[in-house]
Amino acid sequence: MIPHIHTFTGNLLWETTFTFAAWEAGRTQRAQTAAFQAGGKGLNVSKMLNRLGAPTTALFFPGGATGAECEARARSQGIACRVFPLTARTRAGLVVRSPGRPETTFLGPDVPLEEEAVRACAEYLDACPAGDVLAVCGSVPGWSTAAVEPLRAAVGRWLARGPVVADSYGPPLAWLIERPLAWVKVNRTEFDGLFPEAEQRCPLAERLPAALARWSPRAWILTDGPRPVWFAERGGGATSFTPPVVDEVSPTGSGDVLHAAVLHAVYHHRQTLADAVRQALPYAAANAAHATVADFPLNNLPRFGSIA
Repeated sequence: MIPHIHTFTGNLLWETTFTFAAWEAGRTQRAQTAAFQAGGKGLNVSKMLNRLGAPTTALFFPGGATGAECEARARSQGIACRVFPLTARTRAGLVVRSPGRPETTFLGPDVPLEEEAVRACAEYLDACPAGDVLAVCGSVPGWSTAAVEPLRAAVGRWLARGPVVADSYGPPLAWLIERPLAWVKVNRTEFDGLFPEAEQRCPLAERLPAALARWSPRAWILTDGPRPVWFAERGGGATSFTPPVVDEVSPTGSGDVLHAAVLHAVYHHRQTLADAVRQALPYAAANAAHATVADFPLNNLPRFGSIA
């Protein structure tokens, strides 16, 4: 039985990208091009899984006209969606690109999850079949509040019947690493923030085993932009994998693409987690060499094979 992967996005993003020949602060700027995409870490993961032909459903919380456009875009891309509407409009984001300057992202205020939507999502999670996989991705506004308690409880119940993985930060990450997750995938900045400042100077080869001893997840995957990806799981030492070198166009979503490829390799092709991370690296690099998330050509990438 091939497990279905449900991705959870608690902080959807209506994202516009402006490209300029050049720009500077304090002046009216006119973009050369503009493009829209629906953003959010879990939605990105489902988008990549869908391109790989993997069974996935994206769970998210759209609100208002911006949320409706995000949902419509995701569905137009063939992504199976289960939505839990909010009354507040989905937050907006702006990505600014210009040759010779780092890509800059501006994010609107977070939109807290509402009790009715949280309850509906918790009921959906409780109804999913045993053995399915849940990927909790990104931030979740109000995670520690009473309004989100049904969701926290549903994630806890899921752990009794199926794998949970996470790529999160802030309060959700602090809560999740106290649970027996299959793995946590985070970037270097978020990982460093889990340790006291004095410990942050210790080499990753020492801190990853320390993370395994201190917290409950069975493995950690640590990304750091174009730099090596570190990996450690219980019963083994920490190791690093060097991604392919590419001409970077946009780093946005590359960690999500890597996470999707790892999920696909482990749960649909029964690869070891270490092999899955290694095989996912070219996908993340290809994404970084492309302007939009999970839209790069798959022709020259290693194949996972067909799903049996």
